[in-house]
Amino acid sequence: MSAEAHGHDHGHDHEHEHHHKDTFITKYIFSIDHKMIAKQYLITGIVMGVIGIAMSLLFRMQLAWPEESFKIFNVLLGDKFAPDGVMANDIYLALVTIHGTIMVFFVLTAGLSGTFSNLLIPLQIGARDMASGFMNMISYWLFFISAVVMLSSLFVEAGPASAGWTIYPPLSALPQAIPGSGAGMTLWLVSMAIFIASSLMGSLNYIVTVINLRTKGMSMTRLPLTIWTFFVTAIIGVISFPVLLSAALLLIFDRSFGTSFFLSDIYIAGEVLHYQGGSPVLFEHLFWFLGHPEVYIVILPAMGLVSEIMATNSRKPIFGYRAMIMSVLAIAFLSTIVWGHHMFISGMNPFLGSVFTFTTLLIAIPSAVKAFNWITTLWKGNLQFNPAMLFSIGMVSTFITGGLTGIILGDSTLDINVHDTYFVIAHFHLVMGISALYGMFAGIYHWFPKMYGRMLNKNLGYIHFWVTAVCAYGVFFPMHFIGLAGLPRRYYTNTNFPLFDDLQNVNVLITTFALVGGAFQLVFLYNFFSSIFYGKKAVQNPWKSTTLEWTTPVEHIHGNWPGEIPHVYRWPYDYSNPNHDVDFVPQNVPMKEGEEVLHH
Repeated sequence: MSAEAHGHDHGHDHEHEHHHKDTFITKYIFSIDHKMIAKQYLITGIVMGVIGIAMSLLFRMQLAWPEESFKIFNVLLGDKFAPDGVMANDIYLALVTIHGTIMVFFVLTAGLSGTFSNLLIPLQIGARDMASGFMNMISYWLFFISAVVMLSSLFVEAGPASAGWTIYPPLSALPQAIPGSGAGMTLWLVSMAIFIASSLMGSLNYIVTVINLRTKGMSMTRLPLTIWTFFVTAIIGVISFPVLLSAALLLIFDRSFGTSFFLSDIYIAGEVLHYQGGSPVLFEHLFWFLGHPEVYIVILPAMGLVSEIMATNSRKPIFGYRAMIMSVLAIAFLSTIVWGHHMFISGMNPFLGSVFTFTTLLIAIPSAVKAFNWITTLWKGNLQFNPAMLFSIGMVSTFITGGLTGIILGDSTLDINVHDTYFVIAHFHLVMGISALYGMFAGIYHWFPKMYGRMLNKNLGYIHFWVTAVCAYGVFFPMHFIGLAGLPRRYYTNTNFPLFDDLQNVNVLITTFALVGGAFQLVFLYNFFSSIFYGKKAVQNPWKSTTLEWTTPVEHIHGNWPGEIPHVYRWPYDYSNPNHDVDFVPQNVPMKEGEEVLHH
Protein backbone atom coordinates (compact mmCIF):
# COMPACT_ATOMS: atom_id res chain seq x y z
CA MET A 1 0.00 0.00 0.00
CA SER A 2 2.77 2.42 1.00
CA ALA A 3 4.73 1.59 -2.17
CA GLU A 4 1.65 2.27 -4.24
CA ALA A 5 1.05 5.56 -2.42
CA HIS A 6 4.70 6.45 -2.81
CA GLY A 7 4.54 5.69 -6.53
CA HIS A 8 1.45 7.87 -6.83
CA ASP A 9 3.22 10.66 -4.96
CA HIS A 10 6.27 10.43 -7.18
CA GLY A 11 4.14 10.43 -10.32
CA HIS A 12 2.27 13.48 -9.13
CA ASP A 13 5.55 15.29 -8.38
CA HIS A 14 6.90 14.41 -11.79
CA GLU A 15 3.72 15.62 -13.44
CA HIS A 16 3.85 18.78 -11.31
CA GLU A 17 7.44 19.52 -12.47
CA HIS A 18 6.50 18.81 -16.06
CA HIS A 19 3.66 21.33 -15.96
CA HIS A 20 5.22 24.09 -13.89
CA LYS A 21 9.01 24.02 -14.32
CA ASP A 22 9.45 26.21 -11.24
CA THR A 23 12.47 28.46 -11.43
CA PHE A 24 14.00 30.14 -8.37
CA ILE A 25 12.01 33.30 -9.13
CA THR A 26 8.63 31.59 -9.56
CA LYS A 27 9.17 29.33 -6.54
CA TYR A 28 10.63 31.70 -3.94
CA ILE A 29 9.90 35.26 -5.10
CA PHE A 30 6.79 35.56 -7.27
CA SER A 31 5.21 32.40 -5.90
CA ILE A 32 1.47 31.74 -6.11
CA ASP A 33 1.66 28.82 -3.65
CA HIS A 34 -0.08 29.86 -0.41
CA LYS A 35 2.52 28.04 1.73
CA MET A 36 5.41 30.03 0.23
CA ILE A 37 3.46 33.31 0.48
CA ALA A 38 2.86 32.53 4.20
CA LYS A 39 6.62 32.16 4.68
CA GLN A 40 7.25 35.44 2.83
CA TYR A 41 4.79 37.23 5.14
CA LEU A 42 6.34 35.65 8.22
CA ILE A 43 9.95 36.50 7.40
CA THR A 44 9.01 40.07 6.34
CA GLY A 45 7.06 40.40 9.60
CA ILE A 46 10.04 39.14 11.63
CA VAL A 47 12.41 41.64 9.94
CA MET A 48 9.95 44.49 10.59
CA GLY A 49 9.55 43.24 14.17
CA VAL A 50 13.31 43.47 14.77
CA ILE A 51 13.25 47.09 13.49
CA GLY A 52 10.16 47.97 15.57
CA ILE A 53 11.58 46.47 18.80
CA ALA A 54 14.97 48.15 18.19
CA MET A 55 13.18 51.52 17.95
CA SER A 56 11.35 50.90 21.22
CA LEU A 57 14.64 50.08 22.98
CA LEU A 58 16.15 53.36 21.74
CA PHE A 59 13.36 55.51 23.10
CA ARG A 60 13.16 53.49 26.34
CA MET A 61 16.86 54.31 26.89
CA GLN A 62 16.05 57.99 26.31
CA LEU A 63 13.23 57.84 28.89
CA ALA A 64 15.32 56.05 31.51
CA TRP A 65 18.44 58.18 31.13
CA PRO A 66 17.33 61.51 29.60
CA GLU A 67 20.04 63.82 28.26
CA GLU A 68 22.70 61.10 28.70
CA SER A 69 25.06 60.56 25.81
CA PHE A 70 24.94 57.14 24.10
CA LYS A 71 27.33 56.24 21.30
CA ILE A 72 24.66 53.96 19.77
CA PHE A 73 22.28 56.94 19.35
CA ASN A 74 24.92 58.73 17.29
CA VAL A 75 25.70 55.60 15.23
CA LEU A 76 22.06 54.80 14.42
CA LEU A 77 20.50 58.26 14.26
CA GLY A 78 23.43 60.37 12.99
CA ASP A 79 24.70 63.79 14.03
CA LYS A 80 21.51 65.55 13.00
CA PHE A 81 19.17 63.62 15.29
CA ALA A 82 21.62 62.65 18.05
CA PRO A 83 24.35 65.31 18.27
CA ASP A 84 27.10 64.05 20.64
CA GLY A 85 24.98 60.95 21.30
CA VAL A 86 22.07 62.87 22.91
CA MET A 87 18.68 62.16 21.31
CA ALA A 88 16.84 65.16 19.84
CA ASN A 89 13.17 65.55 20.79
CA ASP A 90 12.04 65.48 17.13
CA ILE A 91 13.49 62.03 16.48
CA TYR A 92 12.03 60.72 19.76
CA LEU A 93 8.50 61.47 18.47
CA ALA A 94 9.39 59.94 15.10
CA LEU A 95 10.66 56.71 16.72
CA VAL A 96 7.46 56.41 18.78
CA THR A 97 5.34 56.99 15.66
CA ILE A 98 7.12 54.52 13.39
CA HIS A 99 7.44 51.92 16.17
CA GLY A 100 3.67 51.96 16.71
CA THR A 101 2.91 51.85 12.99
CA ILE A 102 5.33 48.99 12.31
CA MET A 103 4.17 46.85 15.22
CA VAL A 104 0.42 47.27 14.65
CA PHE A 105 0.29 47.01 10.86
CA PHE A 106 3.49 45.37 9.63
CA VAL A 107 4.26 42.88 12.40
CA LEU A 108 1.02 41.82 14.08
CA THR A 109 -1.30 42.10 11.07
CA ALA A 110 1.25 40.45 8.74
CA GLY A 111 2.63 37.96 11.23
CA LEU A 112 -0.82 36.70 12.18
CA SER A 113 -3.34 37.26 9.37
CA GLY A 114 -0.82 37.33 6.52
CA THR A 115 1.15 34.29 7.69
CA PHE A 116 -1.37 31.97 9.27
CA SER A 117 -4.44 32.76 7.14
CA ASN A 118 -2.33 31.96 4.11
CA LEU A 119 -0.77 28.85 5.58
CA LEU A 120 -3.79 27.29 7.26
CA ILE A 121 -6.95 28.25 5.37
CA PRO A 122 -6.37 25.96 2.34
CA LEU A 123 -4.72 23.22 4.45
CA GLN A 124 -7.39 23.09 7.16
CA ILE A 125 -10.47 23.34 4.92
CA GLY A 126 -9.11 20.85 2.37
CA ALA A 127 -8.35 23.10 -0.63
CA ARG A 128 -5.53 22.92 -3.18
CA ASP A 129 -4.73 26.62 -2.77
CA MET A 130 -6.35 30.00 -2.25
CA ALA A 131 -9.24 31.05 -4.49
CA SER A 132 -6.84 33.27 -6.45
CA GLY A 133 -3.14 32.49 -6.18
CA PHE A 134 -2.26 35.46 -8.37
CA MET A 135 -4.21 37.91 -6.21
CA ASN A 136 -2.55 36.37 -3.16
CA MET A 137 0.88 37.06 -4.66
CA ILE A 138 -0.08 40.67 -5.53
CA SER A 139 -1.36 41.12 -1.96
CA TYR A 140 2.03 40.11 -0.51
CA TRP A 141 4.04 42.30 -2.88
CA LEU A 142 1.86 45.34 -2.15
CA PHE A 143 2.49 44.64 1.54
CA PHE A 144 6.24 44.43 0.88
CA ILE A 145 6.22 47.69 -1.12
CA SER A 146 4.29 49.47 1.64
CA ALA A 147 6.87 48.25 4.20
CA VAL A 148 9.71 49.57 2.01
CA VAL A 149 7.98 52.95 1.59
CA MET A 150 7.43 53.16 5.38
CA LEU A 151 11.11 52.41 6.07
CA SER A 152 12.27 54.82 3.35
CA SER A 153 10.60 57.63 5.34
CA LEU A 154 13.36 57.12 7.94
CA PHE A 155 15.88 58.52 5.46
CA VAL A 156 14.20 61.75 4.33
CA GLU A 157 15.97 64.91 5.40
CA ALA A 158 13.44 66.31 7.89
CA GLY A 159 12.85 62.86 9.39
CA PRO A 160 9.93 60.40 9.37
CA ALA A 161 6.34 61.09 10.45
CA SER A 162 6.18 62.40 14.04
CA ALA A 163 2.48 62.82 14.82
CA GLY A 164 2.09 59.51 16.69
CA TRP A 165 0.83 56.31 15.02
CA THR A 166 -2.68 57.83 15.11
CA ILE A 167 -1.40 60.81 13.00
CA TYR A 168 -3.96 63.28 14.27
CA PRO A 169 -4.27 66.56 12.37
CA PRO A 170 -3.32 69.39 12.51
CA LEU A 171 0.22 68.08 13.20
CA SER A 172 -0.06 65.58 10.34
CA ALA A 173 -2.00 67.91 8.02
CA LEU A 174 0.35 70.93 7.98
CA PRO A 175 3.75 70.24 6.42
CA GLN A 176 5.16 73.28 8.27
CA ALA A 177 3.85 72.23 11.72
CA ILE A 178 6.85 70.20 12.94
CA PRO A 179 9.89 68.73 11.12
CA GLY A 180 8.24 65.29 10.97
CA SER A 181 5.23 66.71 9.11
CA GLY A 182 7.13 67.04 5.83
CA ALA A 183 8.00 64.38 3.25
CA GLY A 184 8.14 61.70 5.96
CA MET A 185 4.44 62.18 6.70
CA THR A 186 3.55 61.99 2.99
CA LEU A 187 5.47 58.69 2.70
CA TRP A 188 3.60 57.39 5.77
CA LEU A 189 0.26 58.12 4.09
CA VAL A 190 1.33 56.59 0.76
CA SER A 191 2.61 53.50 2.59
CA MET A 192 -0.70 53.07 4.43
CA ALA A 193 -2.73 53.46 1.23
CA ILE A 194 -0.69 50.63 -0.37
CA PHE A 195 -0.95 48.54 2.81
CA ILE A 196 -4.75 48.88 2.83
CA ALA A 197 -4.95 47.77 -0.83
CA SER A 198 -2.85 44.71 0.09
CA SER A 199 -4.98 43.96 3.15
CA LEU A 200 -8.27 44.20 1.21
CA MET A 201 -7.04 41.86 -1.54
CA GLY A 202 -5.87 39.35 1.05
CA SER A 203 -9.11 39.56 3.04
CA LEU A 204 -11.35 39.07 -0.01
CA ASN A 205 -9.26 36.04 -0.99
CA TYR A 206 -9.59 34.50 2.50
CA ILE A 207 -13.38 35.04 2.58
CA VAL A 208 -13.99 33.53 -0.87
CA THR A 209 -11.69 30.57 -0.13
CA VAL A 210 -13.47 29.67 3.13
CA ILE A 211 -16.94 30.01 1.60
CA ASN A 212 -16.30 28.24 -1.72
CA LEU A 213 -13.41 25.78 -1.45
CA ARG A 214 -14.18 23.58 1.57
CA THR A 215 -13.70 19.86 0.96
CA LYS A 216 -16.59 17.37 1.02
CA GLY A 217 -18.04 17.07 4.54
CA MET A 218 -16.38 20.26 5.83
CA SER A 219 -19.47 22.09 7.05
CA MET A 220 -19.12 25.44 8.82
CA THR A 221 -19.59 23.69 12.18
CA ARG A 222 -16.68 21.37 11.41
CA LEU A 223 -14.24 24.19 10.73
CA PRO A 224 -11.38 24.54 13.23
CA LEU A 225 -11.63 27.70 15.36
CA THR A 226 -8.53 29.01 13.59
CA ILE A 227 -10.48 29.19 10.32
CA TRP A 228 -13.45 30.85 12.02
CA THR A 229 -11.22 33.58 13.44
CA PHE A 230 -9.37 34.15 10.13
CA PHE A 231 -12.69 34.29 8.29
CA VAL A 232 -14.26 36.80 10.69
CA THR A 233 -11.03 38.85 10.82
CA ALA A 234 -11.10 39.15 7.02
CA ILE A 235 -14.72 40.35 7.14
CA ILE A 236 -13.86 43.04 9.75
CA GLY A 237 -10.93 44.12 7.53
CA VAL A 238 -13.15 44.52 4.47
CA ILE A 239 -15.62 46.62 6.47
CA SER A 240 -13.19 48.90 8.31
CA PHE A 241 -9.98 49.33 6.25
CA PRO A 242 -11.62 51.39 3.47
CA VAL A 243 -12.56 53.99 6.12
CA LEU A 244 -8.88 54.51 6.98
CA LEU A 245 -8.12 54.74 3.26
CA SER A 246 -10.64 57.57 2.94
CA ALA A 247 -9.10 59.32 5.98
CA ALA A 248 -5.59 58.97 4.50
CA LEU A 249 -6.70 60.30 1.08
CA LEU A 250 -8.52 63.29 2.60
CA LEU A 251 -5.43 64.02 4.69
CA ILE A 252 -3.28 63.93 1.52
CA PHE A 253 -5.72 66.46 -0.03
CA ASP A 254 -5.39 68.72 3.02
CA ARG A 255 -1.61 68.49 2.92
CA SER A 256 -1.03 68.85 -0.79
CA PHE A 257 -4.08 70.41 -2.46
CA GLY A 258 -5.22 73.15 -0.08
CA THR A 259 -8.48 71.56 1.07
CA SER A 260 -9.61 71.74 4.70
CA PHE A 261 -11.43 68.56 5.61
CA PHE A 262 -9.66 68.38 8.97
CA LEU A 263 -8.41 71.97 9.42
CA SER A 264 -10.09 75.08 10.77
CA ASP A 265 -8.94 78.45 12.19
CA ILE A 266 -5.25 77.65 12.56
CA TYR A 267 -2.50 80.03 13.67
CA ILE A 268 1.22 79.25 13.25
CA ALA A 269 3.69 81.69 14.86
CA GLY A 270 1.01 84.40 14.85
CA GLU A 271 0.19 83.88 11.18
CA VAL A 272 -3.47 83.11 10.38
CA LEU A 273 -3.74 80.25 7.88
CA HIS A 274 -6.52 80.33 5.29
CA TYR A 275 -8.13 77.03 6.35
CA GLN A 276 -11.68 77.08 7.67
CA GLY A 277 -14.66 74.79 8.12
CA GLY A 278 -12.88 71.48 8.69
CA SER A 279 -12.77 69.43 11.88
CA PRO A 280 -9.87 67.38 13.30
CA VAL A 281 -12.48 65.39 15.26
CA LEU A 282 -13.82 64.07 11.92
CA PHE A 283 -10.39 62.52 11.36
CA GLU A 284 -10.52 60.91 14.81
CA HIS A 285 -13.87 59.31 13.95
CA LEU A 286 -12.57 57.99 10.62
CA PHE A 287 -9.28 56.78 12.11
CA TRP A 288 -10.77 54.99 15.10
CA PHE A 289 -13.54 53.41 13.04
CA LEU A 290 -10.67 51.36 11.65
CA GLY A 291 -8.39 51.73 14.68
CA HIS A 292 -10.57 49.83 17.10
CA PRO A 293 -11.56 46.93 14.80
CA GLU A 294 -7.80 46.79 13.95
CA VAL A 295 -7.18 45.73 17.55
CA TYR A 296 -9.43 42.72 16.91
CA ILE A 297 -7.99 42.14 13.43
CA VAL A 298 -4.75 41.60 15.34
CA ILE A 299 -6.03 39.63 18.36
CA LEU A 300 -8.71 37.36 16.78
CA PRO A 301 -6.24 35.26 14.71
CA ALA A 302 -4.11 34.88 17.87
CA MET A 303 -7.23 33.65 19.71
CA GLY A 304 -7.87 31.08 16.98
CA LEU A 305 -4.29 29.78 17.04
CA VAL A 306 -4.31 29.55 20.84
CA SER A 307 -7.64 27.64 20.84
CA GLU A 308 -6.25 25.08 18.39
CA ILE A 309 -2.94 24.68 20.26
CA MET A 310 -4.64 24.35 23.65
CA ALA A 311 -7.00 21.61 22.50
CA THR A 312 -4.09 19.71 20.90
CA ASN A 313 -1.81 19.98 23.93
CA SER A 314 -4.53 19.36 26.53
CA ARG A 315 -5.44 16.15 24.67
CA LYS A 316 -9.14 16.98 25.13
CA PRO A 317 -11.80 18.72 23.03
CA ILE A 318 -11.97 22.52 23.12
CA PHE A 319 -14.60 23.52 25.67
CA GLY A 320 -17.68 25.26 24.26
CA TYR A 321 -16.91 25.10 20.52
CA ARG A 322 -20.16 26.80 19.50
CA ALA A 323 -19.93 29.38 22.30
CA MET A 324 -16.42 30.19 20.98
CA ILE A 325 -17.82 30.77 17.47
CA MET A 326 -20.64 32.93 18.82
CA SER A 327 -18.19 34.98 20.90
CA VAL A 328 -16.00 35.59 17.81
CA LEU A 329 -19.06 36.81 15.89
CA ALA A 330 -20.15 38.99 18.85
CA ILE A 331 -16.66 40.51 19.16
CA ALA A 332 -16.64 41.22 15.40
CA PHE A 333 -19.99 43.02 15.57
CA LEU A 334 -19.30 44.97 18.77
CA SER A 335 -15.78 45.96 17.67
CA THR A 336 -17.27 48.19 14.97
CA ILE A 337 -19.45 50.19 17.40
CA VAL A 338 -17.02 51.02 20.22
CA TRP A 339 -14.55 53.37 18.50
CA GLY A 340 -15.76 56.42 20.45
CA HIS A 341 -14.09 55.26 23.67
CA HIS A 342 -10.83 56.63 22.24
CA MET A 343 -12.43 60.07 22.07
CA PHE A 344 -14.01 60.69 25.48
CA ILE A 345 -11.95 63.87 25.97
CA SER A 346 -12.40 65.21 22.42
CA GLY A 347 -15.48 67.25 23.46
CA MET A 348 -17.89 64.42 22.74
CA ASN A 349 -21.51 64.83 23.85
CA PRO A 350 -21.77 63.14 27.29
CA PHE A 351 -24.83 61.14 26.18
CA LEU A 352 -22.87 59.75 23.21
CA GLY A 353 -20.05 58.96 25.62
CA SER A 354 -22.45 56.88 27.72
CA VAL A 355 -23.53 54.93 24.61
CA PHE A 356 -19.91 54.12 23.77
CA THR A 357 -19.25 53.19 27.40
CA PHE A 358 -22.14 50.72 27.28
CA THR A 359 -21.02 49.03 24.03
CA THR A 360 -17.39 48.95 25.25
CA LEU A 361 -18.30 47.22 28.52
CA LEU A 362 -20.54 44.85 26.53
CA ILE A 363 -17.56 43.56 24.53
CA ALA A 364 -16.08 42.24 27.79
CA ILE A 365 -18.73 39.50 27.79
CA PRO A 366 -17.68 37.56 24.65
CA SER A 367 -14.03 38.15 25.61
CA ALA A 368 -14.71 36.62 29.03
CA VAL A 369 -16.49 33.67 27.38
CA LYS A 370 -13.30 32.91 25.47
CA ALA A 371 -11.11 33.25 28.57
CA PHE A 372 -13.34 30.91 30.64
CA ASN A 373 -13.49 28.39 27.80
CA TRP A 374 -9.69 28.31 27.48
CA ILE A 375 -9.29 27.80 31.23
CA THR A 376 -11.92 25.04 31.18
CA THR A 377 -10.14 23.38 28.24
CA LEU A 378 -6.98 23.23 30.37
CA TRP A 379 -8.89 21.93 33.41
CA LYS A 380 -8.09 18.24 34.04
CA GLY A 381 -6.40 17.94 30.64
CA ASN A 382 -3.32 15.83 30.00
CA LEU A 383 -1.20 18.95 29.45
CA GLN A 384 1.85 18.86 27.19
CA PHE A 385 4.00 21.86 28.13
CA ASN A 386 5.86 22.48 24.89
CA PRO A 387 6.83 26.08 23.91
CA ALA A 388 3.66 26.54 21.80
CA MET A 389 1.47 25.57 24.77
CA LEU A 390 3.39 27.85 27.16
CA PHE A 391 2.96 30.84 24.84
CA SER A 392 -0.76 29.98 24.51
CA ILE A 393 -1.22 29.96 28.29
CA GLY A 394 0.85 33.17 28.47
CA MET A 395 -1.52 34.75 25.94
CA VAL A 396 -4.55 33.92 28.11
CA SER A 397 -2.75 35.47 31.11
CA THR A 398 -1.86 38.75 29.36
CA PHE A 399 -5.26 38.94 27.67
CA ILE A 400 -7.04 38.75 31.04
CA THR A 401 -4.59 41.14 32.75
CA GLY A 402 -4.77 43.71 29.96
CA GLY A 403 -8.51 43.23 29.53
CA LEU A 404 -9.28 44.14 33.13
CA THR A 405 -7.74 47.59 32.67
CA GLY A 406 -9.82 47.95 29.50
CA ILE A 407 -12.92 48.01 31.70
CA ILE A 408 -11.48 51.09 33.45
CA LEU A 409 -10.58 52.82 30.17
CA GLY A 410 -13.94 51.94 28.63
CA ASP A 411 -15.78 53.90 31.30
CA SER A 412 -15.92 57.56 30.29
CA THR A 413 -15.79 58.96 33.83
CA LEU A 414 -12.74 56.89 34.79
CA ASP A 415 -10.99 57.23 31.42
CA ILE A 416 -10.82 61.03 31.61
CA ASN A 417 -8.41 60.73 34.57
CA VAL A 418 -5.90 58.40 32.91
CA HIS A 419 -6.35 59.29 29.24
CA ASP A 420 -3.01 59.80 27.43
CA THR A 421 -0.99 58.51 30.39
CA TYR A 422 1.19 55.40 30.63
CA PHE A 423 -1.87 53.55 31.98
CA VAL A 424 -3.22 53.46 28.42
CA ILE A 425 0.16 52.26 27.09
CA ALA A 426 0.19 49.45 29.68
CA HIS A 427 -3.37 48.42 28.79
CA PHE A 428 -3.10 48.14 25.03
CA HIS A 429 0.41 46.66 24.99
CA LEU A 430 -0.72 43.82 27.26
CA VAL A 431 -4.16 43.14 25.78
CA MET A 432 -3.22 43.56 22.14
CA GLY A 433 0.54 43.81 21.64
CA ILE A 434 1.93 41.14 23.96
CA SER A 435 -1.13 38.85 23.68
CA ALA A 436 -0.98 38.95 19.87
CA LEU A 437 2.80 38.42 19.89
CA TYR A 438 2.37 35.40 22.19
CA GLY A 439 -0.28 34.03 19.82
CA MET A 440 2.11 34.55 16.92
CA PHE A 441 5.01 32.83 18.74
CA ALA A 442 2.71 29.95 19.74
CA GLY A 443 1.64 29.58 16.10
CA ILE A 444 5.25 29.60 14.88
CA TYR A 445 6.36 26.93 17.39
CA HIS A 446 3.32 24.75 16.57
CA TRP A 447 3.21 25.02 12.77
CA PHE A 448 6.95 25.40 12.05
CA PRO A 449 7.16 21.65 11.17
CA LYS A 450 4.36 22.18 8.62
CA MET A 451 6.07 25.23 7.12
CA TYR A 452 9.66 23.98 6.96
CA GLY A 453 9.53 20.22 7.54
CA ARG A 454 11.81 20.56 10.60
CA MET A 455 11.39 21.02 14.35
CA LEU A 456 12.40 24.05 16.40
CA ASN A 457 14.75 23.45 19.34
CA LYS A 458 12.49 22.92 22.35
CA ASN A 459 15.02 23.99 25.03
CA LEU A 460 15.71 27.30 23.27
CA GLY A 461 11.92 27.71 23.06
CA TYR A 462 11.64 27.33 26.85
CA ILE A 463 14.36 29.95 27.43
CA HIS A 464 12.62 32.27 24.94
CA PHE A 465 9.25 31.88 26.66
CA TRP A 466 10.29 32.30 30.31
CA VAL A 467 12.54 35.32 29.77
CA THR A 468 9.96 36.96 27.45
CA ALA A 469 7.12 36.31 29.93
CA VAL A 470 9.00 37.79 32.91
CA CYS A 471 10.25 40.79 30.91
CA ALA A 472 6.86 41.55 29.30
CA TYR A 473 5.22 41.88 32.72
CA GLY A 474 8.35 43.65 34.01
CA VAL A 475 7.91 46.28 31.30
CA PHE A 476 4.16 46.83 31.25
CA PHE A 477 2.99 46.10 34.81
CA PRO A 478 4.82 49.07 36.41
CA MET A 479 3.44 51.34 33.66
CA HIS A 480 -0.01 51.06 35.23
CA PHE A 481 1.31 52.72 38.38
CA ILE A 482 3.23 55.56 36.73
CA GLY A 483 0.13 56.12 34.59
CA LEU A 484 -2.10 56.36 37.66
CA ALA A 485 0.47 58.81 39.06
CA GLY A 486 -0.26 60.97 36.01
CA LEU A 487 2.85 60.49 33.84
CA PRO A 488 1.86 61.53 30.28
CA ARG A 489 2.77 59.45 27.24
CA ARG A 490 4.90 60.74 24.34
CA TYR A 491 7.04 63.11 26.48
CA TYR A 492 10.66 62.54 25.53
CA THR A 493 11.85 63.60 29.00
CA ASN A 494 10.10 64.30 32.26
CA THR A 495 12.95 66.22 33.88
CA ASN A 496 11.13 69.56 33.47
CA PHE A 497 8.45 68.40 35.91
CA PRO A 498 9.65 67.94 39.52
CA LEU A 499 6.28 66.25 40.13
CA PHE A 500 7.55 63.15 38.27
CA ASP A 501 11.07 62.95 39.73
CA ASP A 502 10.10 60.11 42.06
CA LEU A 503 8.93 58.02 39.08
CA GLN A 504 12.31 58.07 37.32
CA ASN A 505 13.52 54.90 39.09
CA VAL A 506 10.46 53.06 37.77
CA ASN A 507 11.36 54.18 34.24
CA VAL A 508 14.88 52.79 34.71
CA LEU A 509 13.40 49.46 35.91
CA ILE A 510 11.03 49.29 32.90
CA THR A 511 13.87 50.02 30.47
CA THR A 512 16.11 47.36 32.07
CA PHE A 513 13.40 44.73 31.58
CA ALA A 514 12.86 45.97 27.99
CA LEU A 515 16.57 45.67 27.12
CA VAL A 516 16.83 42.15 28.58
CA GLY A 517 13.58 41.02 26.90
CA GLY A 518 14.64 42.57 23.57
CA ALA A 519 18.06 40.87 23.73
CA PHE A 520 16.50 37.45 24.37
CA GLN A 521 14.45 37.69 21.17
CA LEU A 522 17.82 36.90 19.54
CA VAL A 523 17.44 33.39 21.01
CA PHE A 524 14.20 33.01 19.05
CA LEU A 525 15.79 34.44 15.86
CA TYR A 526 18.73 32.02 16.13
CA ASN A 527 16.39 29.09 16.79
CA PHE A 528 14.10 30.05 13.88
CA PHE A 529 16.70 30.61 11.18
CA SER A 530 19.08 27.78 12.18
CA SER A 531 16.21 25.26 12.48
CA ILE A 532 15.11 25.99 8.89
CA PHE A 533 18.38 24.40 7.75
CA TYR A 534 19.65 22.27 10.65
CA GLY A 535 16.58 21.44 12.75
CA LYS A 536 15.55 17.86 13.45
CA LYS A 537 13.46 16.51 10.57
CA ALA A 538 9.74 16.54 11.35
CA VAL A 539 7.38 13.58 11.10
CA GLN A 540 4.05 14.07 9.34
CA ASN A 541 1.98 14.69 12.47
CA PRO A 542 4.39 15.61 15.30
CA TRP A 543 1.72 16.85 17.74
CA LYS A 544 -0.77 14.01 17.07
CA SER A 545 -3.31 16.57 15.94
CA THR A 546 -6.70 15.97 14.32
CA THR A 547 -6.96 18.73 11.69
CA LEU A 548 -6.44 18.23 7.96
CA GLU A 549 -3.12 20.07 7.53
CA TRP A 550 -1.32 17.17 9.26
CA THR A 551 -2.59 14.72 6.60
CA THR A 552 -0.47 16.41 3.90
CA PRO A 553 3.04 15.09 3.17
CA VAL A 554 6.00 16.70 4.96
CA GLU A 555 7.57 17.58 1.60
CA HIS A 556 5.63 20.51 0.13
CA ILE A 557 3.89 20.01 -3.17
CA HIS A 558 1.86 22.64 -4.99
CA GLY A 559 -1.69 21.40 -4.49
CA ASN A 560 -1.05 20.15 -0.92
CA TRP A 561 -2.30 16.54 -1.29
CA PRO A 562 -0.99 13.97 -3.78
CA GLY A 563 -4.06 12.45 -5.37
CA GLU A 564 -7.50 12.98 -3.89
CA ILE A 565 -8.29 15.59 -1.24
CA PRO A 566 -9.42 13.87 1.99
CA HIS A 567 -13.10 14.05 2.94
CA VAL A 568 -14.20 15.16 6.40
CA TYR A 569 -16.42 13.06 8.68
CA ARG A 570 -16.15 14.66 12.11
CA TRP A 571 -15.44 17.92 14.01
CA PRO A 572 -11.83 19.09 14.48
CA TYR A 573 -11.42 18.37 18.22
CA ASP A 574 -11.88 14.61 18.56
CA TYR A 575 -9.37 14.13 21.38
CA SER A 576 -9.71 11.41 24.06
CA ASN A 577 -12.77 10.00 22.30
CA PRO A 578 -14.00 7.00 24.39
CA ASN A 579 -15.07 5.16 21.20
CA HIS A 580 -11.47 4.92 19.94
CA ASP A 581 -8.28 3.31 21.24
CA VAL A 582 -6.01 6.28 20.37
CA ASP A 583 -6.42 9.69 22.03
CA PHE A 584 -6.92 11.58 18.77
CA VAL A 585 -9.07 10.87 15.72
CA PRO A 586 -8.26 12.92 12.58
CA GLN A 587 -11.13 14.61 10.76
CA ASN A 588 -10.75 12.37 7.72
CA VAL A 589 -11.42 9.13 9.67
CA PRO A 590 -14.99 7.88 8.92
CA MET A 591 -17.44 7.47 11.81
CA LYS A 592 -17.78 3.97 13.27
CA GLU A 593 -21.16 2.32 13.22
CA GLY A 594 -23.19 3.66 16.14
CA GLU A 595 -20.57 6.30 17.05
CA GLU A 596 -22.11 9.50 18.37
CA VAL A 597 -21.11 12.95 17.17
CA LEU A 598 -19.52 14.47 20.25
CA HIS A 599 -19.77 18.24 19.94
CA HIS A 600 -23.52 18.75 19.57
